[in-house]
Amino acid sequence: MPEPTKKDEMPNGQPEESVAPDSNGALPLPEISLEISPPPEAVAEGKEPIETDVKKPEPTESEPLQAVVAQEPRPAENGSNQPQAGGVGVKYQAESGDSTVKEESPCSPPPTDDDAAATTPSPTPQAEDANSLKKLSIELPNDSVPVPAMGRKDSVWSLGDGQGPEDLEKPIDSPPRSTLLIESPQSASVPVGGDITFVAKVEAKDLLRKPTIKWFKGKWMDLASKTGKHLQLKETFERLTKIHTFEMHIIKAKENYAGNYRCEVTYKDKFDSCSFDLEVKEVEGSQNVDIRSAFKRSSEGQDDAGELDFSGLLKHREPKQDDTPEVDVWEILKNARPDQYEKIAFTYGITDLRGLLRRMKKIPKEEKKSEAFAKKLEPAYQVDKGGKIRLVVDLADPTVELKWYKNGQEIRPSPKYIFEHKGTQRIMVINNCSVNDDAAYSVAAGDEKCATELFVKELPIKIVKGIEAVKTTVNERIELECEVSEEGAQVKWMKNGVEVPTGVRSRYRVKCEGTKHFLVIDDASREDTGTYSVMATGGTSEARIQVDLKPLKVHQDLQDTTVMLGEPIKLQCEISPGNVPGRWYRNGQLIQPNDRINIIHRNKVHRLEIASSSLHDAGDYTFVPEGYSQSLSAKLHIIDPPRVHLESLNFPDNTVTIVAGNKLRLEIPISGEPAPRVVWMKGERVILESGQRVRAETYGDQTSLTIEVTEREDTGNYKIVLQNEAGEATASVKIKVVDIPDPPEAPLVPVVGGDWCSMTWEPPKYDGSSPILGYFIERKKKQSSRWMRLNFDLIKETSFEPKKMIEGVPYEVRIFAVNAIGVSKPSEPSKAFTPLAVTSEPTMLVVDDVTDTTVTVKWRPPETIGAAGLDGYLVEYCIEGTDDWKISNTELTEKTKYTVTGLTPGCKILVRVKAINRAGASTPRTLQHSILVKEVIEPPKIRVPRHLKQTYTRRVGEAVNLVVPFMGKPRPKVTWLKDGKTIEPTDVSIRNTDCDSIIFIRKAERSHSGKYEMNVQVENHVDTAILDIQIVDLPGPPMCVTIEDVWGGNVALVWTPPKDNGNAPITGYTIQKADKKTMEWFTCIEHYHRTCITITELVVGNEYFFRIFAENMCGLSETATQTKKSALIVKEGLQIKTHDYNDHDFKEAPKFTQPLINTFAIAGYNATLNCSVRANPRAKVIWMKNKIAILDDPRYRMFSNQGVCTLEIRKPSPYDGGMYSCKAINDLGEAQVDCKLEVKVQTQEL
Repeated sequence: MPEPTKKDEMPNGQPEESVAPDSNGALPLPEISLEISPPPEAVAEGKEPIETDVKKPEPTESEPLQAVVAQEPRPAENGSNQPQAGGVGVKYQAESGDSTVKEESPCSPPPTDDDAAATTPSPTPQAEDANSLKKLSIELPNDSVPVPAMGRKDSVWSLGDGQGPEDLEKPIDSPPRSTLLIESPQSASVPVGGDITFVAKVEAKDLLRKPTIKWFKGKWMDLASKTGKHLQLKETFERLTKIHTFEMHIIKAKENYAGNYRCEVTYKDKFDSCSFDLEVKEVEGSQNVDIRSAFKRSSEGQDDAGELDFSGLLKHREPKQDDTPEVDVWEILKNARPDQYEKIAFTYGITDLRGLLRRMKKIPKEEKKSEAFAKKLEPAYQVDKGGKIRLVVDLADPTVELKWYKNGQEIRPSPKYIFEHKGTQRIMVINNCSVNDDAAYSVAAGDEKCATELFVKELPIKIVKGIEAVKTTVNERIELECEVSEEGAQVKWMKNGVEVPTGVRSRYRVKCEGTKHFLVIDDASREDTGTYSVMATGGTSEARIQVDLKPLKVHQDLQDTTVMLGEPIKLQCEISPGNVPGRWYRNGQLIQPNDRINIIHRNKVHRLEIASSSLHDAGDYTFVPEGYSQSLSAKLHIIDPPRVHLESLNFPDNTVTIVAGNKLRLEIPISGEPAPRVVWMKGERVILESGQRVRAETYGDQTSLTIEVTEREDTGNYKIVLQNEAGEATASVKIKVVDIPDPPEAPLVPVVGGDWCSMTWEPPKYDGSSPILGYFIERKKKQSSRWMRLNFDLIKETSFEPKKMIEGVPYEVRIFAVNAIGVSKPSEPSKAFTPLAVTSEPTMLVVDDVTDTTVTVKWRPPETIGAAGLDGYLVEYCIEGTDDWKISNTELTEKTKYTVTGLTPGCKILVRVKAINRAGASTPRTLQHSILVKEVIEPPKIRVPRHLKQTYTRRVGEAVNLVVPFMGKPRPKVTWLKDGKTIEPTDVSIRNTDCDSIIFIRKAERSHSGKYEMNVQVENHVDTAILDIQIVDLPGPPMCVTIEDVWGGNVALVWTPPKDNGNAPITGYTIQKADKKTMEWFTCIEHYHRTCITITELVVGNEYFFRIFAENMCGLSETATQTKKSALIVKEGLQIKTHDYNDHDFKEAPKFTQPLINTFAIAGYNATLNCSVRANPRAKVIWMKNKIAILDDPRYRMFSNQGVCTLEIRKPSPYDGGMYSCKAINDLGEAQVDCKLEVKVQTQEL
């Protein structure tokens, strides 16, 4: 047997709610069970089928009511899950004559949760009639549905989504009116085999074509594919009422037809739907059937062939003759293994294997003896509210780990839950039990569980202080008070044994303050008299309320009145109390209100009004207050003054309309005794009978007004005055002479767009005494004379927007006024206007810079400018959270960058930019996010130019102008030092800006040479750069030149370098010779690097002097050093002096003559690092990045030529930045130089 379902849980863990019978003894809700059969594969593997089923209650004992209903929210047009209103019932025809509709009700709103609702243990009364509990089986439509899908709601088709039992007792709110459905199908019931029709109607007045309707069963089954003998869909259209009628006929209903259905109507973007339920009642009666015949597929009838008929167990069937011997299949199946079920079913002809397995599931099984529990929990416990309960289990193995659960949630030790161990007993104590502790509890020992239910019994609520009797008068406030023994208790108020209604519109109000409960009647009436009682679970209290009338007082009595015939009559009196009704009598006859007589009662005033008096209205009038013996009386007299009978004219509002130029004769009946004297007047002017064009005449019982030729001036009110002895009567007739209207004034064009404009005008001053029906509009180009009409249907308004105009072309417009008589003359043309379009909004608005008081933004021009061009931009800003946009630039700016100034530090602002041209301002472009007006601290960074990273050399007298850019916010503080000392402003001029510093020397001197240190500081952040400036000059001459030796035609010279090298390395020497006889100097050699030389090819016999010039990058020294002695080239034979020389050792360890320097590179552009090294023997060069040797990396190329080492980095990225080293190694030693490479990403500027 499956584990019993917990009280507060469904098998899926969802909470349940109690379903109890109604207080009036109505039958409980039908029992609905959900059964899902496994596929044959699951049966073959020995898996138990999934089942959620509860047996039908037996007559002898109470069983809990279970309901498992799949639910689904119904979509609506506005996205809400509320149902749509419907007002049409559901009709059906049953085959039997006594079948009737169960109930007609609006579509119940489906629950909003997708989970199933459920069960509760409450006693259920039994009933044996046709309304007894029913059971609806649910089957999967396809045997191939996988096992994981069988627990899902959307895998069920034979029972649709409906309303759970707990929702049936809830009040149903009135759903909003449907947008398409004017009549919706309603829930109903039908007996098995009966016919039923569901009707939906859609009004087609506003629809251009037929709407689309779909019928669904459950969540997803479209019934259009299921039409046949048992299901028919029908559509009709009534042309007179323009209503589409959609019908769904279910013929010979079966039990599996029961469930929730849905009707969906769609038309374009509109959607409407309605859910309704179908209940199929079973036919009473049962018959023992053979199991093999009960679980065979039905083959009777063509339409039912092949359909699983699980209701065969409930139907009467004639047993068929079977020659096979009697076999107890149940015993065979009980003793067989699950993998043999299919074979046994095939052997004995059982085709409905799933139904058979479900029946086997219901057979009780012998419980196995527990291995973990020696004694399990009791099936149920009961405790009083506020008491203590002990749940005890006895373990077979005390070492097993034990866990307690409440509604599936593990219970942890706490002051409320105390766990105790006594030998093999495990005890959980629940202190101070409350209603929340009323739940299902279970204990798990290893893999075994046992469960129980705890019922918390609430103590009866007693009435501590009862209600007291009240005696009062009408219109007073009544308040009944009682006090109960416990706060939050529920009490019921009764009047004369009937519960008092306490709804929103009820006269009664209830309130609760702690243990006190109140019943309040704000405005008491005599109907409130009665016996009131309050009921609690532990007692009742009652009291009598007596409401009497207040004494009658007359504040204003009826007065005798004289009224002229036809005038209104008003009889009024004033009494108190004010809410007392009464009756009016004339000559002892009760007066009933009608269209002519109106009876009014407002507070203390009672008034009788007669719209138009007649002769029979005269008499004695009496007013009698209801409930009082006192009455008020007065007399009414009627007189007959003269009258004018304008109603015989049959003109609306007594207005006679005539077209100008026609003749008018107006005859009006009059009455009055004696015959009245008649006077016609227009304003203050009296119309005489002897007039020529306009005259008035009177003949007996009528008077006439004649106008021979009507004119505009004849329009006006004409007054008729009648006088006789009984009084005087006046009447007014309005004569309206109609004509075509005057032309309107010239229209105004206030707004002009790219290809449209907005024009307005005033109605004509004279409308021809006939309402203006509309206007015609014409347009033309200013240079053209051809007018073009823009509308063929009259325009009712006094504004219009002509469109489809050419931008940049001047236009004019004019207006025609139209009334019922005709069309006026055209108005004067409007002023010429030229359609011009505003530009599109600026693009790519971004923040460029932010300081403590300014914000700099930049943007790009609009994509579309148009013929009006672009005059400039307007920048506006506002504080975040407000809509007060302030204009930052009073004059338009043509630049696409602007700085908003004068801002408050720390505030947040929004900035927007508009493009302005002659057509106006464009749509603003607004920053997506607010800007905090606070300068962001950006650490300083000096960007030393590439040419300043090496020694900067200038000659004496030249100007030095160096610009060193830097970054940092707020504005950095820049200081300069030379060789560690402050720079004198008299020697060097320094100018600093926000982004760079300039050092300027007008005429450089050698004293300006040195290392200049630049410090850029932002708060605690400092960056330093050193510039090496070298001011060079011509060198001095060599210090000493001597003749070392003379032999043959050769002279060896030796000299020392000059004392003053001009602050630059000596690049070479120039050696000159001169014959002692002529002393003319000739250059022997230039750019010589060494300090010793041998001059050859001298002429024998001559005596020579020599001089040497020193040379640097500036040039030769101004003077030369001459040998003191001369060298005589003798004519003697060649004498060679041999000297002993030691070979010079040229070996030396590696030494870098030019180190690496720190370098900045741009991402994507090749970068090179250069240095020079001197070594003998030739050194091995190794390049390293971050102390890791660079080997066989295609991104790097290494060169070495004449000691110059080069590393080329191909298209570096920011990841190529770091510390680079060059290391030279030979047998005598090694040397290394380092530099830092930074790779900057080039940002795209606007």
